[in-house]
Amino acid sequence: QVQLVESGGGLVQAGGSLRLYCVASGRTFSRYAMGWFRQAPGKEREFVAAINWGGGSTFYADSVKGRFTISRDNAKNTVYLQMNSLKPEDQAVYYCGATTVKGGSSWYKDYDYWGQGTQVTVSS
Repeated sequence: QVQLVESGGGLVQAGGSLRLYCVASGRTFSRYAMGWFRQAPGKEREFVAAINWGGGSTFYADSVKGRFTISRDNAKNTVYLQMNSLKPEDQAVYYCGATTVKGGSSWYKDYDYWGQGTQVTVSS
């Protein structure tokens, strides 16, 4: 099993930056592709970004492309989400997930494990 713990969320002004962290337990972290999703009140969980097991392949939702960067450090069992130029519409609870789908997936049901989420609030 993999346990995931997110951190790094908070309150930021529009145009600002935040870096989210997702730390995984277990020795099998490097076997999983990882993804970041977000969910705003009353909305479905939305794909943000994903990264393959080795970190060499990433893809993003169109809404965050060019502003967000996903990366991972397998030696630290950690995946990151660098968020720049934040907008009010980025406000949500952000979740990281682990999947055995090679390369990652934009479909939340492909993910086997989830963290508890971290709140990102963007003030206008």
